[in-house]
Amino acid sequence: MNVLVINCGSSSLKYQLIDSQSEEVLAKGLCERIGIDGRLVYQKAGMDKITTEAPMPTHKEAIQMVLDALTDKENGAIASLSEVDAIGHRIVHGGEKFAKSALITDEMIKAVEECNELAPLHNPANLIGIRVCAELMPDVPQVGVFDTAFHQTMPAKAYLYGLPIDYYRNYKVRRYGFHGTSHSFVSKHAVEFLGLDPASSKVIVCHLGNGSSISAVAGGKCVDTTMGLTPLEGVVMGTRSGNIDPAIVEYIAKKENLDVAGIMNVLNKKSGLMGLSGVSSDMRDLEAAADSGNEDARNAVEVLCYGIAKFVGGYVAAMNGVDAIIFTAGIGENDGRVRETVCSYLGYLGIAIDPEANKKRGEDVVISTADSRVKVAVIPTNEELAICRDTVALVQK
Repeated sequence: MNVLVINCGSSSLKYQLIDSQSEEVLAKGLCERIGIDGRLVYQKAGMDKITTEAPMPTHKEAIQMVLDALTDKENGAIASLSEVDAIGHRIVHGGEKFAKSALITDEMIKAVEECNELAPLHNPANLIGIRVCAELMPDVPQVGVFDTAFHQTMPAKAYLYGLPIDYYRNYKVRRYGFHGTSHSFVSKHAVEFLGLDPASSKVIVCHLGNGSSISAVAGGKCVDTTMGLTPLEGVVMGTRSGNIDPAIVEYIAKKENLDVAGIMNVLNKKSGLMGLSGVSSDMRDLEAAADSGNEDARNAVEVLCYGIAKFVGGYVAAMNGVDAIIFTAGIGENDGRVRETVCSYLGYLGIAIDPEANKKRGEDVVISTADSRVKVAVIPTNEELAICRDTVALVQK
C-alpha cells in the first residue's frame, strides 16, 4: 500500500509517499511560500532534489503540484494517482475529542473544527489539506493523526491547571501536550530497541528541536508532558519562552505598552534561545557564539539544559523510577553537547555517558555506559512513518 503523508502549515506543506509494506520513502519534499509566490521541492528516492518556482495562490495549487510531481513521466515515483491507496494527515489539535487517529469523515471534520480555536494557526491549515485532497482524489481514504492524541492518557492530576474548575468544564482549559506522534513513535521504538518490558517500562522522551517537549511514558501510555494548552508551555525553545511567572505578562505589557496580541508575539516569537542570547534560535550558532566568549549565548544553552534536566527529574518522580531516557528530534538527535550536559545533572540516577557513542548521529544508539543503571539512548524520530502506520491500520480494518 502506498500512503501519501501530508503535513499542511499555514503557508507550507510537507509530504512523503511511503510504501507501507517496505516502509521505504518513495518520494518526499515540501511546498513553501503558499499564497506568496510558491516553491516546490521534490525528491524521488535515489535522486537529487528538484526545485520548481511556480505560483501557489492556495493549498489546492500546492497539492496539485505535488501530485503532478509524483506522477511525472521522467521523475515521478508512481505512474498514476491510482497507485496512492491512502492519505494520512497530521492534525495538530484534537482536544479531548480524539484519543487516537481516526478515519476522516464529515462528522470527524466537524469535530476537528470545534478544536480550531485551540490551534488557530494550525488546525484550519490541516483541514484545508484534507478538503483539497478529498476534492482532487475523492475515492482515496484519508486518516487524521493528531499531535495531541497520545497525551490523552494523562490523568487529571497531570492535565488540570490550578485555575477555577469551570474554565476546564466550560472552555476545556487544560494541558493537552503536543509532538504526540513523535513521542508515541520514539517511546514504542525505545522499548523494542532496548529490550524493555512493554507492560512495565518507564521511558522519558526528550523531543528537542526548535519546538521542544518532554514526556513521561509508563507502560506505553503518556502520564505527563511539558507542553500545555498550547505549545508555549514547558522548556525554553527556539523562540518560545517556555514556563514563566504569569504575572510577567501584565508587567511587561505595561512596561512596553503591549496588548495581549503583542505580548503573545513576544512570548512565541521573540523569546526562548533567540531572546536570551540575542544571537540565534539555532543551537549550532549559540554554541559557536558561546565558545567565542558570548556570555548571553552560554547562558541560553545552560538555561535550556538545566530546564530539561529538571523536567526529567520531575518525571522520574512522577513514574517512581525510569528505565530509559531518550533524546530525539533536531537538537536531541544531533547535539552531543546538549545530551552530555543534561545527563551531567542526572548522576544520582547512576547515569554515565560514553563519549564515543555520544558522537554518533542519525542512528539508534545507546550513549550511556554499560554500567549505567538507567539507559540513555538517541532514537531518530519519524513522524511521517508513524502517520503512515496509523493510516494503514485504520484503512485496512
